Amino acid sequence: MGNSVQVSKSTQDGTKLDDLVKEGKALGKMWSTLHSVKQSTKANGFDTRLGKLLIELKAQSSLDSGQVSRQTLTTYGVHNIDRRRRSEALWFVENEVQCREFIENSKKGYTSLTALQKAMKDATAKAEVIKDAADKVSNVGQSNGVKDTGWVDVDKGTYSLGNTRTAIVDAIFAHCNDHKIDIETIIADLQSKAALANTVTA
Repeated sequence: MGNSVQVSKSTQDGTKLDDLVKEGKALGKMWSTLHSVKQSTKANGFDTRLGKLLIELKAQSSLDSGQVSRQTLTTYGVHNIDRRRRSEALWFVENEVQCREFIENSKKGYTSLTALQKAMKDATAKAEVIKDAADKVSNVGQSNGVKDTGWVDVDKGTYSLGNTRTAIVDAIFAHCNDHKIDIETIIADLQSKAALANTVTA
């Protein structure tokens, strides 16, 4: 027969059991606090306080790099805190505004600053990809070896767009479609050209 857990009489009658339930719930609450960025980054939270202390110690550092020496960490009693945790707390306080905005806008909680750092890095990378894609779309028609260097005078007889307004408009649209040129840009350029011509005439 396997070994059985010895249960005290007080546990059997409920007194000890109630104490154990209370202790278990207290430990569970402490664990949640230790592994909740929302809690640790409050104004009086562990990571906020640690990060602010490290910023002060960096400011007082005699090293050119601003690194806090082991002796200083020992003197201030934080040498036994995991190096990575110290680094993350310092990062959080140095980027506190951006971090708090990101946490506020996020729909999920973070169990550690490591997770928060990764999420922010991924979000930045995604935003850059979207921006690059948007830039490529806006540059369509300008990247195929064609560079607009400004308006130039064109000798008469070297081009043919027709001799009616409709024919000219149709030719411009067809040319833009063939070369993937934004028609709105052409319209804006025509308006600017016309304004310049009117200024010269005046």
